[in-house]
Amino acid sequence: MLRFGSQKLYSIQALNKLSTLNTKQIRCLNLLEYQSKELLRDCGVSVQNFAIVDDLSKTNSALEKLHAAEYVIKAQVLTGGRGKGWFDNGFKGGVHLTKDRKAVVDVVKNMLGHRLITKQTSEDGILVQKIMIAESVNIARETYVCILMDRQYNGPVLIASPAGGMDIETVAEKNPELIKTVPLDIYHGIDDDIAKDVSMFLGFVDPTIQQKAIYELKNLWKLFVDIDALQVEINPLVETADKQVIAVDAKIAFDDNAQFRQQDLFALEDSETKDPREAEASLFNLNYISMDGNIGCLVNGAGLAMATMDIIKLNGGSPANFLDVGGSVKEDQVYQAFRILSEDPKVKVILVNVFGGIVNCATIAKGIITASRKLKLKIPLVVRLEGTNVAEAKKLLAESNLSIVTANDLDEAAKKAVLSVKT
Repeated sequence: MLRFGSQKLYSIQALNKLSTLNTKQIRCLNLLEYQSKELLRDCGVSVQNFAIVDDLSKTNSALEKLHAAEYVIKAQVLTGGRGKGWFDNGFKGGVHLTKDRKAVVDVVKNMLGHRLITKQTSEDGILVQKIMIAESVNIARETYVCILMDRQYNGPVLIASPAGGMDIETVAEKNPELIKTVPLDIYHGIDDDIAKDVSMFLGFVDPTIQQKAIYELKNLWKLFVDIDALQVEINPLVETADKQVIAVDAKIAFDDNAQFRQQDLFALEDSETKDPREAEASLFNLNYISMDGNIGCLVNGAGLAMATMDIIKLNGGSPANFLDVGGSVKEDQVYQAFRILSEDPKVKVILVNVFGGIVNCATIAKGIITASRKLKLKIPLVVRLEGTNVAEAKKLLAESNLSIVTANDLDEAAKKAVLSVKT
Protein backbone atom coordinates (compact mmCIF):
# COMPACT_ATOMS: atom_id res chain seq x y z
CA MET A 1 0.00 0.00 0.00
CA LEU A 2 1.39 3.37 -1.02
CA ARG A 3 2.10 5.94 1.65
CA PHE A 4 3.01 9.60 1.81
CA GLY A 5 3.78 11.12 5.18
CA SER A 6 1.64 9.26 7.70
CA GLN A 7 -1.37 8.83 5.40
CA LYS A 8 -2.27 5.67 3.54
CA LEU A 9 -3.06 6.20 -0.10
CA TYR A 10 -6.39 4.40 -0.23
CA SER A 11 -8.03 7.06 -2.36
CA ILE A 12 -5.99 6.41 -5.50
CA GLN A 13 -7.12 2.81 -5.32
CA ALA A 14 -10.70 4.01 -4.89
CA LEU A 15 -10.27 6.38 -7.84
CA ASN A 16 -8.97 3.56 -9.99
CA LYS A 17 -11.90 1.33 -9.02
CA LEU A 18 -14.42 4.10 -9.54
CA SER A 19 -12.97 4.91 -12.96
CA THR A 20 -13.37 1.25 -13.90
CA LEU A 21 -16.95 1.20 -12.67
CA ASN A 22 -17.77 4.37 -14.52
CA THR A 23 -16.58 2.95 -17.81
CA LYS A 24 -17.48 -0.64 -17.26
CA GLN A 25 -20.54 -0.93 -15.13
CA ILE A 26 -22.41 2.19 -14.06
CA ARG A 27 -23.59 3.65 -17.34
CA CYS A 28 -27.00 5.15 -16.60
CA LEU A 29 -25.90 8.71 -17.37
CA ASN A 30 -23.17 9.75 -19.77
CA LEU A 31 -22.86 13.33 -20.93
CA LEU A 32 -21.03 14.70 -23.93
CA GLU A 33 -17.88 16.69 -23.32
CA TYR A 34 -19.48 20.06 -24.00
CA GLN A 35 -22.31 19.25 -21.56
CA SER A 36 -19.79 18.57 -18.79
CA LYS A 37 -18.08 21.86 -19.59
CA GLU A 38 -21.43 23.63 -19.36
CA LEU A 39 -22.00 22.15 -15.90
CA LEU A 40 -18.56 23.34 -14.80
CA ARG A 41 -19.15 26.80 -16.22
CA ASP A 42 -22.58 27.10 -14.61
CA CYS A 43 -20.98 26.48 -11.20
CA GLY A 44 -18.33 29.13 -11.75
CA VAL A 45 -15.47 26.83 -12.78
CA SER A 46 -13.35 28.42 -15.50
CA VAL A 47 -13.32 26.51 -18.80
CA GLN A 48 -12.20 27.30 -22.34
CA ASN A 49 -14.57 29.37 -24.44
CA PHE A 50 -16.38 27.08 -26.85
CA ALA A 51 -19.26 26.91 -29.28
CA ILE A 52 -21.38 24.01 -30.51
CA VAL A 53 -22.18 23.39 -34.17
CA ASP A 54 -25.03 21.08 -35.15
CA ASP A 55 -25.49 22.50 -38.66
CA LEU A 56 -22.70 23.24 -41.13
CA SER A 57 -24.22 26.61 -41.95
CA LYS A 58 -23.73 27.66 -38.31
CA THR A 59 -19.94 27.16 -38.33
CA ASN A 60 -19.01 30.74 -39.23
CA SER A 61 -21.40 32.24 -36.69
CA ALA A 62 -19.92 29.92 -34.04
CA LEU A 63 -16.42 31.07 -34.94
CA GLU A 64 -17.45 34.70 -34.51
CA LYS A 65 -17.96 33.97 -30.80
CA LEU A 66 -14.39 32.69 -30.44
CA HIS A 67 -11.11 34.57 -30.56
CA ALA A 68 -7.93 32.55 -30.24
CA ALA A 69 -4.63 31.89 -31.96
CA GLU A 70 -5.54 28.20 -32.17
CA TYR A 71 -8.75 26.22 -32.23
CA VAL A 72 -9.66 22.72 -31.01
CA ILE A 73 -12.36 20.90 -32.99
CA LYS A 74 -13.87 17.81 -31.32
CA ALA A 75 -16.58 15.41 -32.46
CA GLN A 76 -19.14 15.11 -29.66
CA VAL A 77 -19.79 11.39 -29.28
CA LEU A 78 -19.67 9.00 -26.33
CA THR A 79 -16.61 6.92 -27.11
CA GLY A 80 -12.96 6.87 -26.17
CA GLY A 81 -10.15 7.14 -28.70
CA ARG A 82 -11.76 9.90 -30.76
CA GLY A 83 -8.43 11.39 -31.76
CA LYS A 84 -7.31 8.13 -33.35
CA GLY A 85 -10.66 7.32 -34.91
CA TRP A 86 -11.73 7.63 -38.53
CA PHE A 87 -14.92 8.57 -40.36
CA ASP A 88 -17.02 6.70 -42.87
CA ASN A 89 -15.95 9.23 -45.51
CA GLY A 90 -12.26 8.44 -44.97
CA PHE A 91 -11.50 11.54 -42.88
CA LYS A 92 -9.15 10.72 -40.01
CA GLY A 93 -9.35 11.91 -36.43
CA GLY A 94 -12.26 13.07 -34.31
CA VAL A 95 -10.08 15.71 -32.63
CA HIS A 96 -8.19 18.39 -34.58
CA LEU A 97 -6.07 21.46 -33.81
CA THR A 98 -5.66 24.34 -36.24
CA LYS A 99 -4.60 27.97 -36.24
CA ASP A 100 -6.41 28.60 -39.51
CA ARG A 101 -10.00 29.78 -39.00
CA LYS A 102 -10.88 28.78 -42.57
CA ALA A 103 -9.62 25.26 -41.95
CA VAL A 104 -12.11 24.89 -39.10
CA VAL A 105 -14.98 24.91 -41.60
CA ASP A 106 -13.38 22.11 -43.62
CA VAL A 107 -12.83 19.99 -40.50
CA VAL A 108 -16.43 20.47 -39.36
CA LYS A 109 -17.66 19.60 -42.86
CA ASN A 110 -15.76 16.30 -42.76
CA MET A 111 -17.06 15.40 -39.29
CA LEU A 112 -20.66 16.58 -39.04
CA GLY A 113 -23.22 14.10 -40.29
CA HIS A 114 -20.64 11.35 -40.71
CA ARG A 115 -20.06 8.26 -38.60
CA LEU A 116 -16.97 8.11 -36.38
CA ILE A 117 -15.39 4.70 -35.88
CA THR A 118 -13.00 4.06 -32.99
CA LYS A 119 -11.68 0.97 -31.26
CA GLN A 120 -14.54 1.26 -28.79
CA THR A 121 -17.41 1.49 -31.30
CA SER A 122 -19.06 -1.04 -33.57
CA GLU A 123 -17.93 -1.30 -37.18
CA ASP A 124 -20.72 1.11 -38.11
CA GLY A 125 -19.42 3.79 -35.77
CA ILE A 126 -21.47 6.59 -34.20
CA LEU A 127 -23.19 9.38 -36.10
CA VAL A 128 -21.67 12.76 -35.23
CA GLN A 129 -24.46 15.31 -34.78
CA LYS A 130 -22.60 17.95 -32.78
CA ILE A 131 -19.12 19.45 -33.02
CA MET A 132 -17.43 21.46 -30.27
CA ILE A 133 -15.11 24.25 -31.38
CA ALA A 134 -13.06 25.56 -28.47
CA GLU A 135 -10.36 28.14 -27.97
CA SER A 136 -7.02 26.46 -27.38
CA VAL A 137 -5.23 27.75 -24.26
CA ASN A 138 -1.54 28.46 -23.89
CA ILE A 139 -0.68 26.11 -21.02
CA ALA A 140 2.18 27.07 -18.74
CA ARG A 141 1.66 24.29 -16.17
CA GLU A 142 -0.67 21.33 -15.61
CA THR A 143 -2.07 20.04 -12.31
CA TYR A 144 -4.57 17.35 -11.30
CA VAL A 145 -7.62 17.68 -9.04
CA CYS A 146 -10.35 15.19 -8.23
CA ILE A 147 -13.20 15.03 -5.74
CA LEU A 148 -14.73 11.60 -5.30
CA MET A 149 -16.71 9.46 -2.91
CA ASP A 150 -14.35 7.06 -1.14
CA ARG A 151 -15.68 4.19 0.98
CA GLN A 152 -12.40 4.01 2.87
CA TYR A 153 -13.09 7.48 4.26
CA ASN A 154 -16.88 7.02 4.41
CA GLY A 155 -17.38 10.10 2.31
CA PRO A 156 -15.79 12.52 -0.16
CA VAL A 157 -12.08 13.11 -0.54
CA LEU A 158 -10.07 15.63 -2.49
CA ILE A 159 -7.10 14.26 -4.42
CA ALA A 160 -4.56 16.69 -5.83
CA SER A 161 -1.26 16.47 -7.66
CA PRO A 162 1.06 19.01 -9.30
CA ALA A 163 1.75 16.31 -11.93
CA GLY A 164 -1.29 16.98 -14.10
CA GLY A 165 -1.88 15.64 -17.58
CA MET A 166 -0.59 12.22 -16.54
CA ASP A 167 -2.19 8.95 -15.46
CA ILE A 168 -2.80 9.50 -11.76
CA GLU A 169 -2.29 5.83 -10.83
CA THR A 170 1.17 5.94 -12.43
CA VAL A 171 2.02 9.10 -10.48
CA ALA A 172 0.86 7.48 -7.24
CA GLU A 173 2.98 4.41 -7.88
CA LYS A 174 6.19 6.14 -8.95
CA ASN A 175 5.98 9.46 -7.10
CA PRO A 176 3.58 9.14 -4.13
CA GLU A 177 4.94 12.36 -2.66
CA LEU A 178 3.20 14.16 -5.54
CA ILE A 179 -0.23 13.05 -4.33
CA LYS A 180 -2.20 14.81 -1.62
CA THR A 181 -5.41 13.28 -0.26
CA VAL A 182 -7.73 15.36 1.91
CA PRO A 183 -10.83 13.77 3.50
CA LEU A 184 -13.76 16.17 3.34
CA ASP A 185 -16.72 16.69 5.65
CA ILE A 186 -19.79 16.32 3.44
CA TYR A 187 -21.48 19.20 5.29
CA HIS A 188 -18.43 21.46 5.43
CA GLY A 189 -16.78 20.74 2.08
CA ILE A 190 -13.82 22.76 0.82
CA ASP A 191 -13.32 25.97 2.78
CA ASP A 192 -10.72 28.71 2.29
CA ASP A 193 -8.13 26.97 4.49
CA ILE A 194 -8.39 23.64 2.67
CA ALA A 195 -8.44 25.33 -0.74
CA LYS A 196 -5.37 27.44 0.10
CA ASP A 197 -3.43 24.47 1.43
CA VAL A 198 -4.21 22.40 -1.68
CA SER A 199 -3.51 25.26 -4.09
CA MET A 200 -0.07 25.74 -2.54
CA PHE A 201 0.61 22.01 -2.86
CA LEU A 202 -0.38 22.27 -6.53
CA GLY A 203 2.19 25.03 -7.03
CA PHE A 204 -0.11 28.05 -7.28
CA VAL A 205 2.17 30.27 -5.20
CA ASP A 206 1.70 33.65 -6.85
CA PRO A 207 -0.90 35.41 -4.66
CA THR A 208 -3.11 36.44 -7.58
CA ILE A 209 -3.05 33.02 -9.24
CA GLN A 210 -3.44 31.29 -5.88
CA GLN A 211 -6.63 33.23 -5.22
CA LYS A 212 -7.99 32.06 -8.57
CA ALA A 213 -7.06 28.45 -7.75
CA ILE A 214 -8.86 28.73 -4.40
CA TYR A 215 -11.93 30.01 -6.20
CA GLU A 216 -11.84 27.11 -8.68
CA LEU A 217 -11.49 24.48 -5.94
CA LYS A 218 -14.42 25.85 -3.96
CA ASN A 219 -16.59 25.94 -7.08
CA LEU A 220 -15.63 22.37 -7.92
CA TRP A 221 -16.99 21.36 -4.54
CA LYS A 222 -20.19 23.30 -5.23
CA LEU A 223 -20.59 21.39 -8.50
CA PHE A 224 -19.87 18.06 -6.81
CA VAL A 225 -22.67 18.62 -4.30
CA ASP A 226 -25.15 20.31 -6.63
CA ILE A 227 -25.21 17.49 -9.20
CA ASP A 228 -24.91 14.54 -6.77
CA ALA A 229 -21.61 13.50 -8.30
CA LEU A 230 -19.62 10.42 -7.42
CA GLN A 231 -16.54 11.87 -9.07
CA VAL A 232 -15.45 15.18 -10.57
CA GLU A 233 -11.98 14.79 -12.05
CA ILE A 234 -10.13 17.69 -13.68
CA ASN A 235 -7.08 16.56 -15.58
CA PRO A 236 -5.55 18.92 -16.27
CA LEU A 237 -6.38 21.97 -14.20
CA VAL A 238 -3.94 24.38 -15.85
CA GLU A 239 -2.17 27.63 -15.23
CA THR A 240 -2.07 29.53 -18.49
CA ALA A 241 0.60 31.84 -19.83
CA ASP A 242 -1.66 34.82 -19.13
CA LYS A 243 -2.04 33.78 -15.46
CA GLN A 244 -5.46 32.16 -15.58
CA VAL A 245 -6.55 28.91 -13.93
CA ILE A 246 -8.70 26.80 -16.28
CA ALA A 247 -10.23 23.32 -16.23
CA VAL A 248 -9.20 21.99 -19.64
CA ASP A 249 -10.67 18.50 -19.41
CA ALA A 250 -13.23 17.01 -17.04
CA LYS A 251 -14.56 13.56 -16.21
CA ILE A 252 -17.78 13.46 -14.20
CA ALA A 253 -19.45 10.39 -12.73
CA PHE A 254 -23.04 10.70 -11.54
CA ASP A 255 -24.92 8.91 -8.79
CA ASP A 256 -27.64 6.98 -10.60
CA ASN A 257 -29.57 6.70 -7.32
CA ALA A 258 -29.99 10.48 -7.32
CA GLN A 259 -31.90 10.52 -10.59
CA PHE A 260 -35.14 11.45 -8.80
CA ARG A 261 -33.42 14.66 -7.63
CA GLN A 262 -31.60 15.32 -10.90
CA GLN A 263 -34.27 14.73 -13.52
CA ASP A 264 -33.26 17.74 -15.64
CA LEU A 265 -29.66 16.56 -15.60
CA PHE A 266 -30.48 12.98 -16.56
CA ALA A 267 -32.74 14.24 -19.34
CA LEU A 268 -29.68 15.69 -21.07
CA GLU A 269 -28.38 12.30 -22.18
CA ASP A 270 -28.76 11.64 -25.89
CA SER A 271 -28.84 7.92 -26.66
CA GLU A 272 -28.24 8.66 -30.36
CA THR A 273 -24.64 9.55 -29.56
CA LYS A 274 -23.98 6.15 -28.04
CA ASP A 275 -22.84 2.99 -29.75
CA PRO A 276 -26.18 1.53 -31.00
CA ARG A 277 -25.69 -1.76 -29.12
CA GLU A 278 -24.72 0.06 -25.96
CA ALA A 279 -27.80 2.28 -26.22
CA GLU A 280 -30.03 -0.73 -26.79
CA ALA A 281 -28.48 -2.63 -23.88
CA SER A 282 -29.11 0.28 -21.52
CA LEU A 283 -32.84 0.07 -22.33
CA PHE A 284 -32.84 -3.34 -20.60
CA ASN A 285 -30.54 -2.25 -17.74
CA LEU A 286 -27.61 -4.14 -19.22
CA ASN A 287 -24.08 -2.75 -19.19
CA TYR A 288 -22.45 -3.27 -22.58
CA ILE A 289 -19.21 -2.11 -24.20
CA SER A 290 -18.08 -3.28 -27.62
CA MET A 291 -14.52 -4.54 -28.08
CA ASP A 292 -12.40 -5.86 -30.94
CA GLY A 293 -12.41 -9.63 -30.37
CA ASN A 294 -14.69 -12.52 -31.35
CA ILE A 295 -15.69 -14.13 -28.02
CA GLY A 296 -18.92 -12.65 -26.68
CA CYS A 297 -18.96 -12.43 -22.88
CA LEU A 298 -22.05 -12.53 -20.66
CA VAL A 299 -21.27 -12.18 -16.96
CA ASN A 300 -22.73 -10.81 -13.73
CA GLY A 301 -20.56 -8.19 -12.04
CA ALA A 302 -17.83 -5.85 -13.23
CA GLY A 303 -15.04 -7.67 -11.38
CA LEU A 304 -16.04 -11.02 -12.81
CA ALA A 305 -16.27 -9.45 -16.27
CA MET A 306 -12.71 -8.13 -16.02
CA ALA A 307 -11.46 -11.51 -14.81
CA THR A 308 -13.29 -13.27 -17.65
CA MET A 309 -11.71 -11.04 -20.27
CA ASP A 310 -8.26 -11.51 -18.70
CA ILE A 311 -8.58 -15.31 -18.72
CA ILE A 312 -9.75 -15.26 -22.34
CA LYS A 313 -6.66 -13.26 -23.29
CA LEU A 314 -4.36 -15.54 -21.29
CA ASN A 315 -5.72 -18.51 -23.22
CA GLY A 316 -5.04 -16.89 -26.58
CA GLY A 317 -8.51 -15.51 -27.27
CA SER A 318 -9.94 -12.02 -27.63
CA PRO A 319 -13.17 -10.72 -26.01
CA ALA A 320 -15.72 -9.12 -28.33
CA ASN A 321 -17.46 -7.17 -25.61
CA PHE A 322 -18.06 -6.43 -21.97
CA LEU A 323 -21.64 -7.34 -21.04
CA ASP A 324 -22.64 -7.28 -17.39
CA VAL A 325 -26.21 -8.39 -16.62
CA GLY A 326 -25.92 -7.34 -12.96
CA GLY A 327 -27.06 -9.06 -9.79
CA SER A 328 -30.83 -8.67 -10.15
CA VAL A 329 -31.09 -10.01 -13.69
CA LYS A 330 -34.39 -11.42 -14.97
CA GLU A 331 -34.93 -14.12 -17.56
CA ASP A 332 -35.98 -11.60 -20.23
CA GLN A 333 -32.77 -9.61 -19.70
CA VAL A 334 -30.74 -12.76 -20.37
CA TYR A 335 -32.65 -13.18 -23.63
CA GLN A 336 -31.99 -9.55 -24.63
CA ALA A 337 -28.30 -9.96 -23.77
CA PHE A 338 -28.07 -13.03 -26.00
CA ARG A 339 -29.86 -11.23 -28.79
CA ILE A 340 -27.47 -8.27 -28.68
CA LEU A 341 -24.46 -10.60 -28.64
CA SER A 342 -25.72 -12.84 -31.44
CA GLU A 343 -26.47 -9.85 -33.70
CA ASP A 344 -22.82 -8.77 -33.54
CA PRO A 345 -21.12 -10.25 -36.65
CA LYS A 346 -17.77 -10.29 -34.83
CA VAL A 347 -19.01 -12.78 -32.24
CA LYS A 348 -18.08 -16.35 -33.15
CA VAL A 349 -18.77 -17.93 -29.75
CA ILE A 350 -20.61 -16.85 -26.60
CA LEU A 351 -19.10 -17.47 -23.17
CA VAL A 352 -21.41 -17.24 -20.16
CA ASN A 353 -19.65 -16.93 -16.81
CA VAL A 354 -22.01 -16.43 -13.88
CA PHE A 355 -21.33 -16.70 -10.17
CA GLY A 356 -24.70 -16.81 -8.46
CA GLY A 357 -24.74 -14.89 -5.23
CA ILE A 358 -27.67 -12.52 -5.50
CA VAL A 359 -28.49 -13.84 -8.96
CA ASN A 360 -30.11 -17.26 -9.23
CA CYS A 361 -28.24 -19.62 -11.57
CA ALA A 362 -31.55 -21.28 -12.48
CA THR A 363 -32.80 -17.92 -13.78
CA ILE A 364 -29.72 -17.63 -15.95
CA ALA A 365 -30.15 -21.19 -17.21
CA LYS A 366 -33.79 -20.60 -18.14
CA GLY A 367 -32.81 -17.41 -19.94
CA ILE A 368 -30.07 -19.24 -21.83
CA ILE A 369 -32.45 -21.98 -22.93
CA THR A 370 -35.17 -19.53 -24.00
CA ALA A 371 -32.72 -17.35 -25.90
CA SER A 372 -31.04 -20.30 -27.65
CA ARG A 373 -34.38 -21.60 -28.88
CA LYS A 374 -35.98 -18.29 -29.87
CA LEU A 375 -32.87 -17.00 -31.61
CA LYS A 376 -32.04 -20.40 -33.12
CA LEU A 377 -28.50 -19.80 -31.96
CA LYS A 378 -26.01 -21.18 -34.49
CA ILE A 379 -22.71 -20.16 -32.90
CA PRO A 380 -21.03 -22.22 -30.12
CA LEU A 381 -22.15 -21.54 -26.56
CA VAL A 382 -19.93 -22.21 -23.54
CA VAL A 383 -21.49 -21.92 -20.07
CA ARG A 384 -19.90 -21.88 -16.64
CA LEU A 385 -22.28 -21.46 -13.69
CA GLU A 386 -21.53 -21.53 -9.99
CA GLY A 387 -23.35 -20.50 -6.82
CA THR A 388 -27.02 -20.24 -5.91
CA ASN A 389 -29.15 -23.09 -7.32
CA VAL A 390 -26.31 -24.23 -9.57
CA ALA A 391 -27.40 -27.89 -9.39
CA GLU A 392 -30.88 -27.04 -10.66
CA ALA A 393 -29.36 -24.79 -13.36
CA LYS A 394 -27.05 -27.55 -14.63
CA LYS A 395 -29.98 -29.98 -14.68
CA LEU A 396 -32.03 -27.57 -16.77
CA LEU A 397 -29.20 -27.15 -19.26
CA ALA A 398 -28.58 -30.90 -19.48
CA GLU A 399 -32.27 -31.67 -20.09
CA SER A 400 -32.69 -28.93 -22.70
CA ASN A 401 -31.16 -31.08 -25.47
CA LEU A 402 -29.39 -27.98 -26.75
CA SER A 403 -25.82 -27.95 -27.97
CA ILE A 404 -24.32 -26.24 -24.93
CA VAL A 405 -20.72 -26.77 -23.83
CA THR A 406 -20.44 -26.64 -20.04
CA ALA A 407 -17.36 -25.99 -17.91
CA ASN A 408 -16.59 -26.43 -14.22
CA ASP A 409 -14.39 -23.37 -13.81
CA LEU A 410 -13.48 -20.17 -15.62
CA ASP A 411 -10.16 -21.36 -16.99
CA GLU A 412 -11.79 -24.43 -18.53
CA ALA A 413 -14.59 -22.29 -19.96
CA ALA A 414 -12.14 -19.86 -21.54
CA LYS A 415 -10.10 -22.66 -23.09
CA LYS A 416 -13.25 -24.22 -24.57
CA ALA A 417 -14.41 -20.88 -25.93
CA VAL A 418 -11.05 -20.19 -27.57
CA LEU A 419 -11.02 -23.72 -29.02
CA SER A 420 -14.54 -23.22 -30.39
CA VAL A 421 -13.38 -20.14 -32.31
CA LYS A 422 -10.42 -21.96 -33.81
CA THR A 423 -12.51 -24.93 -34.90
